[in-house]
Amino acid sequence: MEENLNNRLDRLSGKKIILFDGVCNLCNNTVVRIIKHDKKDLFRFASLQSEIGKKLTGERGIDTSEIDSIVLIDPGNAYYIKSDAALQIAKELSSYSWLRIFLPLPRVFRDFFYDIIAKNRYKWFGKKEACMIPSPELKNKFLDT
Repeated sequence: MEENLNNRLDRLSGKKIILFDGVCNLCNNTVVRIIKHDKKDLFRFASLQSEIGKKLTGERGIDTSEIDSIVLIDPGNAYYIKSDAALQIAKELSSYSWLRIFLPLPRVFRDFFYDIIAKNRYKWFGKKEACMIPSPELKNKFLDT
């Protein structure tokens, strides 16, 4: 099993990995939107709840009980959480690149608003019983399928 995970990770040369809450409707809809606007085919996805999500966060010492829903892992070991992750992702999507105007704001300020949405995401947007299952044409973008 470990070898299979490592093989999948080895094939990701140059790709950025988005780890998301696989049972969150807001998160799943956001992933679909990212895929639609990812014209450079830069991103790959895995749920935080998956084996590969746990492996990647564990290797980086990320406490998933404190980040509430999104991690962006750049090639190598760089990673972003919360509003930093959302804004780094938006920078790569031409339709959302304007959101970079929020990057100069203090992280504590940005994360304050991010945390409000994250803490209420199930109440406001709903929750699935199980993680999203991608369609056959999108399956190659997901690491945990």
